[in-house]
Amino acid sequence: MLIKNKTNKTIIAENAEFYDDALSKFIGLMFSAKPKVLVFKFNKGMKISLHMLFVFFPIDVLFLNKDKIVVDKKENFRSFTFYKSKETAMYAVELANGTIKKTKTKVGDEISF
Repeated sequence: MLIKNKTNKTIIAENAEFYDDALSKFIGLMFSAKPKVLVFKFNKGMKISLHMLFVFFPIDVLFLNKDKIVVDKKENFRSFTFYKSKETAMYAVELANGTIKKTKTKVGDEISF
């Protein structure tokens, strides 16, 4: 699945995987050898809590509302740490570390996938 920033017309990622079941969201990137792009969809808007337990590399994360607008972002999310989005979101997009800076994605941007 292709992920684009519609606001600044950049491609954020190609070949993203989409997860909406509880087990896949819990496991995420745990024990992965290398980063991959994951999109997690939640059943309702909430402040999304993520963990980096047993993830051995840093990542970037975008938090999107139901309209796929960036409402929060976390850059350089490190191993064995936790983060809770500052705003209500319905999607969490896990990306390779440095992607947010490289694509100049910011809060308020519209994302498509």
